[in-house]
Amino acid sequence: MSVKADPATGNLVDRMARDIQAGVFAPGMWLKQIDLETRYEAKRMEVRRALDQLALKRLVRHVPNRGYHVHTPDDRQAEEVREVRLILETSAAGSVVANATAADIAELRALAQRFADLILEGTLLDLYEANIAFHAKLLALGSNRELINIVWELRGRGPSAPVTQWKTRARIEQSNREHFHMVEAIAAGDAGALRRLTADHILQTEERQPTDGA
Repeated sequence: MSVKADPATGNLVDRMARDIQAGVFAPGMWLKQIDLETRYEAKRMEVRRALDQLALKRLVRHVPNRGYHVHTPDDRQAEEVREVRLILETSAAGSVVANATAADIAELRALAQRFADLILEGTLLDLYEANIAFHAKLLALGSNRELINIVWELRGRGPSAPVTQWKTRARIEQSNREHFHMVEAIAAGDAGALRRLTADHILQTEERQPTDGA
């Protein structure tokens, strides 16, 4: 089944990158240009240019005389990307808290609830889309546009989210709780709490359990 072109989803590169990140194309999968032309209702040269740009972003790899396949980052690269994201995204916490209005906080709560609802009724791809929507809104509250652009470029280098980000139901549920905790930190004007929660969220840190008497 082909995917209808929709201006709201951005250009062909963005749409293909989004599908790679969503796990539509698995790591290591070879991409046939004819199939991509059909899926995205695009011309051969448009698909080829998009693949070349995705190769520059390190989302796909070009093998001469064979074609393109989805890039599989090694453990070192994945860890280094997480480290850079940690620095950038935690540094944005102060401006996110400072800029958030009551309407912004209400929208973030709604997006967090959307993710929560999909745990029971949605697919992993649905959860991925809801997660992206939540973080897009959160990051958009930051003041540094270039920082935000770099963060999204770095997120694009990571492996497909449904395959690696949520390996267990428990991790999905923990991510859900972290979303709501982030919103409450913003509502409370607590940039320090938002930084800690953001770090835990990126590093997939296990939840801190309360100690006896706490």
